[in-house]
Amino acid sequence: MNIYFACSITGGRDFESIYRAITTALLSDGHEVPTAHLADSRVKVFEGHVTPGEIYERDTAWIRNCEALVAEVSTPSHGVGYEVAYALSLGKPVLCVYREGQPISKMLTGNSLPNISVKSYRDPEEAIALIHSFLNGQIEL
Repeated sequence: MNIYFACSITGGRDFESIYRAITTALLSDGHEVPTAHLADSRVKVFEGHVTPGEIYERDTAWIRNCEALVAEVSTPSHGVGYEVAYALSLGKPVLCVYREGQPISKMLTGNSLPNISVKSYRDPEEAIALIHSFLNGQIEL
């Protein structure tokens, strides 16, 4: 399955180890994750030579071509919010996961649109289990 993974880059990297755990699990399961590089601690170096316009075109194309979007939303991010909304506008299924206890936007928790689910997790294993349930259709959208 082609999965777009969204996470904070410029908003903060406090949850980088979770990003790595999620992308590693998705790739190990055989999924295509064009944004797996976002979990790498050197992401700003990788993305430093790419213009904003190129990132927009590349990332929106990846979202158009994905089968689902998984977002780690513990850190506020304009980009992640945009990616979630863009995926929803295309009718893509979206799962947003966040560390239990982290305040997240009520625009996410209050969203009643079809195709989105917002779930908290206590540890990386629980986040990955939620993602597996989502991809297997076991989380109600």
